[in-house]
Amino acid sequence: MSRRTEDVGQLPASYRHNRPLLSGVSQAEARQPGKSPHFSMNWVVGSADVEVIDATTGKRSCGRSSRLCKHRLSAWWARLHGKLSARIPSHGDAPSLYCEAKLGARTYQSVKQQLFRAFQKAGLGTWVRKPPEQEQFLLTL
Repeated sequence: MSRRTEDVGQLPASYRHNRPLLSGVSQAEARQPGKSPHFSMNWVVGSADVEVIDATTGKRSCGRSSRLCKHRLSAWWARLHGKLSARIPSHGDAPSLYCEAKLGARTYQSVKQQLFRAFQKAGLGTWVRKPPEQEQFLLTL
């Protein structure tokens, strides 16, 4: 996929086009359709454990949310925003909804549109979007 999106264009300094070696193949083979696994795994630099997530519920086996779920990531962002807002002049009130925070990240929105155009140009189709209601939750500290 990274080769097919080579034409993503110039990105702002805080963004980069990653070209992971994971799953890199020199000769593509036809994928045999099959049933997807009922789990996914993630790992984070600095954490000793691998997190296994039930793909049907999006939660860990203990019932807790993943460390990578939107709500937990946005809570970390909100805490960081709160710490920085005292040091950096604000351009208005802090967003109260997750979707407001994402829309307010203008550079992110611009890069996202740039990536979508690269997908189209490479013949990869349009990005599948989730219902907007899934991003309309309160940011909590």
